[in-house]
This record gives sequence, C-alpha cells and structure tokens, in this order.
Amino acid sequence: MKQSIFTRVAQLAKANLNALLDSAEDPQKLLDQMVRDYSNNIREAEAAVAQTIGNLRMAEDDHNRAVNEANSWGSKAIAASRKADEFRAAGNSGDADKFDALARLALQRQMAAETTAQAQAPGLAAQNEVVDKLKSGLDQMRGKLRELTAKRNELVNRARVAATQSQVNDALKALDTGDPTSAIGRYEENIRRQEATVRGQQEIAASSLDAQFASLEDLGEQTEVEARLAALKSMDRKAVDG
Repeated sequence: MKQSIFTRVAQLAKANLNALLDSAEDPQKLLDQMVRDYSNNIREAEAAVAQTIGNLRMAEDDHNRAVNEANSWGSKAIAASRKADEFRAAGNSGDADKFDALARLALQRQMAAETTAQAQAPGLAAQNEVVDKLKSGLDQMRGKLRELTAKRNELVNRARVAATQSQVNDALKALDTGDPTSAIGRYEENIRRQEATVRGQQEIAASSLDAQFASLEDLGEQTEVEARLAALKSMDRKAVDG
C-alpha cells in the first residue's frame, strides 16, 4: 500500500506540467485538481508512514522488554549466587545448592532474553532505516506541495493581472477608435459658432442704431439751417420796410 501511494506521488511529481497546462481547457482548474490530488496522496502517505512508525515502536517495545528482562534475570542470578555463597560460607550446603540452582535458572532466562533481543536488533535497524526514508520522503512531498501551491497561486494571480491588463488595453483601443472627447470638441465648436453668430447679430444691431442716430443728427442740422434762413429773410424784410 505504501509503495503504491509513493508511486502515485512520484508519477504526479514527474508529470509534464507544461504539456498538461497547454492542453487543458481551464489551466486553473487543472492546477487546483493537482493540488487536491497531491494533498490527498500526502495524507494517505502520512497515514501509511504513521502505521509503519507504530509497528516500529511496538517492535522497539518488545526489544526493550527483552533487554530489560535480560538485565533483570542477570540481577536475580547475581543475587541468588551471592546468597548461595553466604549459605555455603555458613556451612549450609543445602540452601547454598538451592540458591545456586536458582542462579543457574536466572542465567538461563537471561540468556534466552539476550538471544531474543539480539534477534530483534537487525530488524529494528532495518525498520528504523525505512522509517527515516519514509519521513524524508514525506518532507520532500510536503515541500513539493508547498512549491506547487505557491506556483498555482502565482500563476492564478498573474492570469488575473493579465486579464485585467487585457481589459484595460481593450478599453484604450476603444478610446482610440471612438474618442468621446472628439464629440465634446465638436459640440464646443458648435457653441463657438453660435456665440460668433450672436456677436455678429449684435454688431449688425449696433450699426443700425448708429445709422438711426446719424439720421437724427442730419435732420437736426437741416432744421437749424432752415431756422437760420428764415431769420435772415425776416431781417431783410425789416430792413426794407424801415
């Protein structure tokens, strides 16, 4: 099971990402799916490695138990041998023989426990080596997942920026082909023409008024001339009559 999990992860890691992205209808969805697949595989691998580590810890417990039993039986053998020596020194050979027998039994148990511990040692070393490799592999997988996730986020952000820039460029092109300020300029030109027309009308009106005032001035001058002529004639008549 562990082998199949790591095989899937290796295949995913070796996949030609460029080719997959080029052929994908939606590259972002493909990247998201890859992140999910990689994360799921890592979780499965973590569970498998945890089980392997659990088996190793059980084996270590068994080995430690055998070592402890060997030490314990060794201590009991020493204690029994010393007790036998004490009885023998006291001239009690019966009890001395009994404790020597206990010492021999403890030594046999010690040897059996040592044999068990020695037999377990190579397996423990091999399992520890496997666990170390599995842990290292998991660390590499997690690192690859971080890289993949970071790359996915970078590409998605770049795609969004590119899309925004494309929209801006499209808007600028639209302005080039249909600049709204040109319409405003035309409207302003129309207003200027209207304003000029009004000024022309005002000038025409002003010139007509000046002509009217000029005609009034001419009429006044004629009136003055006629009045003076009448006065001259009146003066002549008076001179003749006088």
